[in-house]
Amino acid sequence: LPIGDMKVMIPMKSVDELGLRQVSNDEDVKRVYQILQGEQTTMSSNWNRRYRANMEKIKSGDIFEVAEVVRNLTIRENEKGLSTGERKMLDNARQILLSELVIAQDTTEEEIVEKIAGFFEQ
Repeated sequence: LPIGDMKVMIPMKSVDELGLRQVSNDEDVKRVYQILQGEQTTMSSNWNRRYRANMEKIKSGDIFEVAEVVRNLTIRENEKGLSTGERKMLDNARQILLSELVIAQDTTEEEIVEKIAGFFEQ
């Protein structure tokens, strides 16, 4: 993984059961950026339900779901602030998204951070 300079080695026979997938292609990256620029989707006002729903999206491994979590929590953070738990969740989701986009676009973390931050500037 480019961020954290980590290498994960997994036996080839375990790839399917672990849910590994190919790195996002250019089309997927465009869709991720569209999601990040989209409107916040409805989230539960109950912190516990919202947390569980977002955690499921992150655990799914679906980069589009992770992008949705980043978008929704970033918007919420800008509007109302986040609890400590949701702040950690946002940081985790952001890290997953950054790692994917750095590899997919063969660029630096700084460039991706700057691009994503631009979507949320007011």
